[in-house]
Amino acid sequence: MKYLKLLFLLIIVFIALQFSSAQSPAISTPDSILFGRNEAIGKFVNIRGFNMYYEIYGQGEPLLMIHGNGGSISSFENQIPYFSKKYKVIAVDSRAQGKSEDLQDSLSFEMMADDFSALLDKLHVDSCYVLGWSDGGINGLLLAMRHPEKVKKLAITGANLWPDSTAISAVDYKWGLNYYDTLGKMPQTPEIIKTRKLVKLDAFEPHITREQLQQIKCPTLVIGGDHDIILTEHTVLIAKSIPGAYLWVLPNSSHSTLIDYKGQFNKTVDDFFSERLKK
Repeated sequence: MKYLKLLFLLIIVFIALQFSSAQSPAISTPDSILFGRNEAIGKFVNIRGFNMYYEIYGQGEPLLMIHGNGGSISSFENQIPYFSKKYKVIAVDSRAQGKSEDLQDSLSFEMMADDFSALLDKLHVDSCYVLGWSDGGINGLLLAMRHPEKVKKLAITGANLWPDSTAISAVDYKWGLNYYDTLGKMPQTPEIIKTRKLVKLDAFEPHITREQLQQIKCPTLVIGGDHDIILTEHTVLIAKSIPGAYLWVLPNSSHSTLIDYKGQFNKTVDDFFSERLKK
């Protein structure tokens, strides 16, 4: 996920808290559910060499939600209560993030896309709707390409195809590369190693071509903010490269479109899944 500055800020705070014995009170959602920390329904499943954590809410057609780099299930705290009234929401902590611990050195978007396919198999879900934010959007694209039978419809926001200044804000792209180098010079504690692995993912991946996007056959909604870290012209390029894709660029919105416009975002994505978008 390319809101790197926010990610790194959160990581620094997290590391600082490790040196404090005080524990801050949990912050609950309006529905008093701690998404991502719901011990009543949270489960682990062993797939592809690690334990993946997931939570399921609601009933109906399955909807897989995939968060961005350094995030977790809680990234969708504004979406889960809305969509779980109509869908069976499968919210997941991606490999090496949230509660899905993974000590392997390697990490790639292709690995994660295959993880989600394996999770759906474990849950006996043949196909589902997919909502992906940032890195989760990249995962959604790759899931639709590598396992097309699994994706009924795909909605993504803040995704990119390659890691350079033609896709990402030049300032943020350079800043991310510098931060990756800085992490390499720091004492290699487990937390720094994990952080550098996640930063490396966004600094040097993905590598998706426009020609590969043309393989996507499922209906797709491509979303971005006009002040997104992902350049608007890159978001437009993604939409143009996927046959029949819808494009939605939100005005006065950052990388966090699903937070900046949570009400409108939820309704529009639901309309897309429900075939109520105007053609």
